[in-house]
Amino acid sequence: MNYAMIIENKAIATNVYKMVITDNDIVKSADIGKFINIYTKNPATLLPRPISISEISDTSLTIVYQVVGTGTAEFAKYKVGDMIKVSPAIGNGFKIANVNTHILVGGGIGVAPLVELAKRIEGKKIAILGFRDEPFLVDRLEELGVEVHVATDTGQAGFKGNAVQLIKSEKIEGDYYYACGPKPMLKALSEHCKQINKPVQISMEERMGCGYGVCVGCVCKVNGYNKKVCTDGPVFLGNEVNWE
Repeated sequence: MNYAMIIENKAIATNVYKMVITDNDIVKSADIGKFINIYTKNPATLLPRPISISEISDTSLTIVYQVVGTGTAEFAKYKVGDMIKVSPAIGNGFKIANVNTHILVGGGIGVAPLVELAKRIEGKKIAILGFRDEPFLVDRLEELGVEVHVATDTGQAGFKGNAVQLIKSEKIEGDYYYACGPKPMLKALSEHCKQINKPVQISMEERMGCGYGVCVGCVCKVNGYNKKVCTDGPVFLGNEVNWE
């Protein structure tokens, strides 16, 4: 376990924050699609919070998190210079396919890990991002040369509906798909990719206990076998996940 220094922590949307931390060992362990466990300073909050890695530099990691409970509410109060207890990067992330057109699909806070993925991909990159009402990270993805399409449940920005509905409505198609977001979105996208005979990697969002594969609290079925999202995933092939 390491202690990392916070060098940035600011709101980028309502209840959505961007935090940048620095620690050499943690940075060296990072890769696209992996996550880190962050521990609160409150002794009453025992379990770490798993947070996806959004960007990686030579000296720092960027995470984007949503305030949904007491742990993440504590994170939002941290200041530049604060030290936080953080695990090295965990899990198996995205593998970039050798194709011409890459489709990145994100839902809500699941948009965050697509940023580093976009940085690594060469060739044409199209992102379809779904939000409840307020988009974020759109400008950052566009800076990386990504063609971005936005959907919101409320219709406040972009297409009114979800990301998969937008893909179907606009007939957006590529050679390979990558996605992170809520399970209903991942299931719908996997079914769509099966119909159009395209491969898709999905990063599963599951409630985790320990985040290290010990408690078996984040199991999903893949090809009929129980797999731990924290250590076997979080990225799996969409056609191998048993959704029912």
